[in-house]
Amino acid sequence: MTADYNGAFAPALRVPDAPITLSTASVYPEKVPSAFEIAALLGYDGVEVMVSTDASSQDLNVLRRLSDYHQVPIKSIHAPCLLLTQRVWGREPWGKLVRSKEVAEELGAEVVVVHPPFRWQREYAKEFVEGLARMQDETDVLFAVENMFPLKARGAEAGMYLPDWNPVDQDYPFVTLDMSHTAVSGSDALDMAASLGDRLRHVHLADGMGVTNKDEHLVPGRGAQPCGPMLENLAEGGYRGHVVLEVNTRRAAGRPERMEDLAEALAFARLHLAAADRTWQVSSRGEITLRGAR
Repeated sequence: MTADYNGAFAPALRVPDAPITLSTASVYPEKVPSAFEIAALLGYDGVEVMVSTDASSQDLNVLRRLSDYHQVPIKSIHAPCLLLTQRVWGREPWGKLVRSKEVAEELGAEVVVVHPPFRWQREYAKEFVEGLARMQDETDVLFAVENMFPLKARGAEAGMYLPDWNPVDQDYPFVTLDMSHTAVSGSDALDMAASLGDRLRHVHLADGMGVTNKDEHLVPGRGAQPCGPMLENLAEGGYRGHVVLEVNTRRAAGRPERMEDLAEALAFARLHLAAADRTWQVSSRGEITLRGAR
């Protein structure tokens, strides 16, 4: 933004390089093709494919055609780690990760999002940290393990994941921080991000109230999580990972309302990433310039 002494201003903001992408889960109950269409219409920088029971999310050729047609890159793949996707790409957990890596490599995606093993997957969990490290050595695709949350009942916590739902103290090279999950677990999202340091390479941006066990995935700004400060801190620290909008729009009355929610989410992310780059500079001629902080 420049100004002379007559007070005329013209905006000029620099936004950090971190791409802001849309999770295909954000358009449910619409299908994966809708996510590509909406991402293109709203101006998202790419898509994260949540591999699910939707056949189009599992088909490499369909995904490539959707990406090419809408000119929207696939930036990341979310491996089928949910309870509902236990049979997607086979039942063997390592096989799912191998398939996720292969699809990511074929599509040019940079990240595979992984959940820690469920507690009953004891053999998988026993080798998870070391096995994931070996797989990481074989590819440029980043395996980013996501923070989860414990189950809470009558004041007690029950762990569902091994070695733990919290990735901070685990020896993972790369981590995904999900802000709806920090709400459920009662974690300090800013402290978690600071503790992860350079290992934080992927953010699932969503909000949550944190008063129940419900994983809400609200549009950022509609809950109690520090979504704005998180983005500003990331920008100030030179973050170059991905920011993925993974929000719940199931209650939208239809496509127009869903698009309004996803447009609001994108605007929130862009605004707060840009906010960290604002600084005033006054030239010797008295011109005032708003330039990037770094």
